[in-house]
Amino acid sequence: MKNFIRICIIAVLLFLLSFTLQAQENYARLDRNRNIQAKGLIHKLNKTKDTLILQSDKKINYLYSVNKSDERTLDAYIDDKSYKLPLNKLKKGKHVLVAVQSPLRIVFVIHILKEFAQHPISITTEKDGVSEPKVATTLRNKE
Repeated sequence: MKNFIRICIIAVLLFLLSFTLQAQENYARLDRNRNIQAKGLIHKLNKTKDTLILQSDKKINYLYSVNKSDERTLDAYIDDKSYKLPLNKLKKGKHVLVAVQSPLRIVFVIHILKEFAQHPISITTEKDGVSEPKVATTLRNKE
């Protein structure tokens, strides 16, 4: 009888633990470029894994994403040594990103694992001295 109670307690704990592990699920996964020539470009995700951070000692000229049909879903002119890309601009799925540092092209992959939640943004406007709250939704790239 004692073994049965222990097994039940362990089963309940495992069940409850599965909910806490699910809450810590990531939004994105980054497959870095491990080529030795690409070591000058630091590409990583932030702690919450909702922003791509690019840093380099040289200027990063462009950043673009190519999909299966060779169309660019993301096309950004950067011309700076660091850049932060919010990943809510990308759809769920696999994205091949190319960072251009003339003459290098550094290719890496980001997997968006689930859609980002759209949080309403509160905007207040003043009309005749009285502030009226308005609600606007965040903009998403419809591509």
